[in-house]
Amino acid sequence: MRLLVVNAGSSSLKLRVLEPDDRLAASANLPPPDADGVVAAVQDAVREFGRIDVVGHRVVHGGVDFIDPVLVDPGVRATLAALTDLAPLHQPKSLAGLDAVSAVLADVPHVACFDTAFHAGIPAAAATYALPAAWRSRWPLRRFGFHGLSHAYASRRAVELWGAAVPTPFRVVTCHLGAGASLAAVVDGRSVDTTMGFTPLEGLVMATRSGSVDPGLVLWLQTHAGLSAAAVTEGLDRESGLLGLAGSADMRDVLAGVERAEPDAVLALDVYVHRLGGSIAAMAASAGGMDALVFTGGVGERAPVVRARAMERLGFLGVAVDAKANGGGLADREIGAPGAPVRSFLIEAREDLEIARQVRAVIGERA
Repeated sequence: MRLLVVNAGSSSLKLRVLEPDDRLAASANLPPPDADGVVAAVQDAVREFGRIDVVGHRVVHGGVDFIDPVLVDPGVRATLAALTDLAPLHQPKSLAGLDAVSAVLADVPHVACFDTAFHAGIPAAAATYALPAAWRSRWPLRRFGFHGLSHAYASRRAVELWGAAVPTPFRVVTCHLGAGASLAAVVDGRSVDTTMGFTPLEGLVMATRSGSVDPGLVLWLQTHAGLSAAAVTEGLDRESGLLGLAGSADMRDVLAGVERAEPDAVLALDVYVHRLGGSIAAMAASAGGMDALVFTGGVGERAPVVRARAMERLGFLGVAVDAKANGGGLADREIGAPGAPVRSFLIEAREDLEIARQVRAVIGERA
């Protein structure tokens, strides 16, 4: 079964073809799924790929209805579209990617795999907001969590990299750091807590998203500063984070600014690492301890300064960085100091492999 994995992001449509043994057979990075001409570009790419038997799509938000991967039909697509308000930066891209590829590959099964699903079973204490009972009974006001495909893969890969019998329970804190960023506390392969919540806005400082802010600040902006809900949404989702602090959403620009001692860049990195270190410690508390710390995602994989500064804050938990190992080399390696109580790993983000695993399970059950 040759499998096409579709990962629709804000700036590109990534296509990966995997053979039955997970070998990468072909790939293409295309314009964003809602760009002009993308269907023609997909058609050209698929023609080059050859036979495709099934397609797996990364979908950011599954809400309360989808806690497992599912075959896509018109009803499923309509339900996913109704969740757009909960993930306004990503859900439209996921749906546009689904539509573009479905238009070209209409005769093969399409399976939606959800970033929220990995966190669907977190304990009620971690999932529940302390809101009025009437609100919670009327609306699905809970912490969903995101980046679950990446967290699931990274935590499973950490078991493989451990190289010996893993502790029982095996407690991993996974750090997916990219344009969007979140952490997960994973115990024996199951998520027990995460930093994102009802929407992907909660938690860490990100490229353009603020991360967690005092709800009272939002109310003040609306009631006293006169900002509309739309203006606040735009500000928190698209104009905050590294962009709001340093003028660039790209961590590479921020780090270059730090090298030049630019005050805004220095502050941006300080704020980013402050939130990251404290949140890792919180995830360790949720897991009842930490055996392994994992960094993944674009920033997690390519910014050794960010990793080192975060790890240096966590010495009290048993984390220690090996400067040489952290400084360079291929992903999927250990970057913690030898003998440290907590082992630290750098793992390449491979949502495509997690999607492939889930798609094969769905197709196997269907057969």
